[in-house]
Amino acid sequence: MISVESLRVEKNGAGKSTLLKILCGQQKPTEGVVSIPSDTTIGYLPQVMILQDDTTVRQETQKAFSNVTELKAKVNALNQQLAERTDYESESYLALVEKFTLEHERYMMLGADNCEAELERTLMGLGFERTDLERPTSEFSGGWRMRIELAKILLQKPDVLLLDEPTNHLDIESIQWLEQWLAQSAKAVVLVSHDRAFINNVTNRTLEISCGQIVDYKVKYDEYVVLRKERREQQLRAYENQQKEIQEMRQFIERFRYQATKAVQVQQKVKQLEKIVPIEVDEVDNSALRLKFPPCLRSGDYPIICEDVRKDYGAHTVFSHVNLTIKRGEKVAFVGKNGEGKSTLVKCIMGEIPFDGHLKVGHNIQIGYFAQNQAQLLDEELTVFQTIDNVAKGDIRLRINDILGAFMFGGEASDKKVKVLSGGERSRLAMIRLLLEPVNLLILDEPTNHLDMPSKDVLKEAIRAFDGTAIIVSHDREFLDGLVSKVYEFGGGKVREHLGGVYDWLRKSGEKQETKGEKPLASGEKSPLPKNNTLTSKDSSLTSKDSYSAHKEQQKRLRKAERAVEESERKISDMERRLKELDDLLMVPENAADMTLVTEYTTTKKALDEEVERWERLSEELEIINQ
Repeated sequence: MISVESLRVEKNGAGKSTLLKILCGQQKPTEGVVSIPSDTTIGYLPQVMILQDDTTVRQETQKAFSNVTELKAKVNALNQQLAERTDYESESYLALVEKFTLEHERYMMLGADNCEAELERTLMGLGFERTDLERPTSEFSGGWRMRIELAKILLQKPDVLLLDEPTNHLDIESIQWLEQWLAQSAKAVVLVSHDRAFINNVTNRTLEISCGQIVDYKVKYDEYVVLRKERREQQLRAYENQQKEIQEMRQFIERFRYQATKAVQVQQKVKQLEKIVPIEVDEVDNSALRLKFPPCLRSGDYPIICEDVRKDYGAHTVFSHVNLTIKRGEKVAFVGKNGEGKSTLVKCIMGEIPFDGHLKVGHNIQIGYFAQNQAQLLDEELTVFQTIDNVAKGDIRLRINDILGAFMFGGEASDKKVKVLSGGERSRLAMIRLLLEPVNLLILDEPTNHLDMPSKDVLKEAIRAFDGTAIIVSHDREFLDGLVSKVYEFGGGKVREHLGGVYDWLRKSGEKQETKGEKPLASGEKSPLPKNNTLTSKDSSLTSKDSYSAHKEQQKRLRKAERAVEESERKISDMERRLKELDDLLMVPENAADMTLVTEYTTTKKALDEEVERWERLSEELEIINQ
């Protein structure tokens, strides 16, 4: 669809976003050619764009159908001409009929009659309510207006979608909807994203921009990480061998430079040395860097207690009857659609806004708070290095450069003054400061928005090793996975508690009208026995034979459920053993690019995940039967 030949860009800092701009024609390459067929349509969503404020949400989104509107006007005009003509046998009339038929068929093929339904479906998938569609776009924040632009691009159904960080302004539900849309409707997608779960669910190919070059891995991101590690190890070995060879040549030249009998060999070595092309090694992966929060005071047993907390803005109730207790050492997530009150409750905890009800912050609590406005509190006259050096204590001061590198402030970037940093860079710097302060309650509001994947890994490991309590507001599923043990869902003016991780919550929220883990009965299916297996007064007329039959049926169900669980455990064990074998094989350099092994690994991993979900479901059913 798009071919790129010898593409090179010299602009400082150019990379992923620059490549998207070149592909869509907004920027010209310094060298090379980008060839795009004339009939190929491209939809491009940049990170920042100029947005319109003079229309409603529906009117702005309808601009996506401008070609359909033009075609409809053309069809109506042709139809009007046919109605006015009476020379039915003339050649010009027959030509007009043929033209009308052709344009009408094009109009129908575009699905024009379903435009409005598709528009509403797309906007609601991206988080809008039906009542929002007639509201002016000026009433919405920049993030919500970016969703409108994304909806317009999706509705145009281009041949190629270029998406630059499309999940930055989306909540978890909208991200999942977008994943499904791209899987079912998109023809070709090129995206820049630091949302690992999103790119793993959407892509089947990874392009790495490193050392000024683009390396193409025809696998998903997780598989790319394995292959990249192998590739970098090969680069290091080749680099070390080359450096050894260069050193030997230089030693030979220095040793025999002034000996006439060795003049020819010396000149040969000089020429060989000049022809050597230095081997470049990919940037060092700092994701292995480990940060640990400095020691702090032990907090009380319950850092946060909310009792009937309520927040109103005028006639609008953000939430009410919020009752929650967060224990010392817990890591919890606040999730839900944008605007449902996650950040508002955080501000209530911080005492930044008034509220109704009782909210108690526990004894000896030292709060480390990260929000978007934290970046504005930095001293603009200090350099990046000085900002961190002022808060670093003890041995950590010896590792400041490593820490800065892990958060994309390596090299000369550490000497920049805060006042010249972008908003995203300031947010990252504020995050580093927070990591080095002695706190026992972390409150992080969208901490990963401006972090790349290695930086996210560093932050995630630091929070995981943190001895204190953490409240994390985030839409990044991969970041929350394995980090939090409790999820608070905000929606409809309520806050609901869910035990377990983020994927446990997603699985439960995806179940339709299930109660207490039991699926709704299918047509004609008998209701199971009561959980306590006792008979009510209404059932007292059952004979002993009926009771015996019920008990026998219960035992039969129990044995069947136990066998199913055991079989599932056996399958999981076999697949885990095979994955270990494949891991060992893929660690061998000559097998790193073996697509047969990579495909088997991917297939087995997917089957294992599905079997684990099946085992959890079977275990829950077994537990219900045993009760």
